[in-house]
Amino acid sequence: MKDRKFPYILILPLLILLYSNPVFPQPLLDKMVIGDTSGSIEISSDNGFEIDNKRYMMIFIGNVEAVKDDITIKCQRLELFYENLSENNDPGGEGKVKILEIVATEDVRISRPDGGIATAEKAVYNKKDEKVVLIGNPVFKQGSDSVEGSEESRIILFLNEGRVIMEGPSKTILNEEKG
Repeated sequence: MKDRKFPYILILPLLILLYSNPVFPQPLLDKMVIGDTSGSIEISSDNGFEIDNKRYMMIFIGNVEAVKDDITIKCQRLELFYENLSENNDPGGEGKVKILEIVATEDVRISRPDGGIATAEKAVYNKKDEKVVLIGNPVFKQGSDSVEGSEESRIILFLNEGRVIMEGPSKTILNEEKG
């Protein structure tokens, strides 16, 4: 019988495929629904997302849209920071996360169905305090009324209180009803 040597050169491509990072088709990366203890948030982006489980964060890039309850955030980059409940021995927390903070940057636009619209260069949503801090030329409009800030200004929106605080140089327009 002839002694045949196994062509090991054929195994190398197989090993590279098995041990490399998986590459998913773009449609699978277009939308993600994240479960939270207070509901879910649906996030879509043109250029996919990255999950960093060591830093407990997710990064979405390119025409990002995040919808949670009655708030819609649109931006070019969104970073979501979370707590992994399954690691904290939380009963019923298996596979769930608790959203701690969302940082939106580049062409940020936040809207609510009641007509409130906010824009800024950066927005930071803090889940614990239920507030949004708008940084860098912030603008907040409610109906025909508006508050505009400069590059140094900040607008703080307290979502559960219906309260707005403007810090720094601003211009406010209040329109009275005629009648």
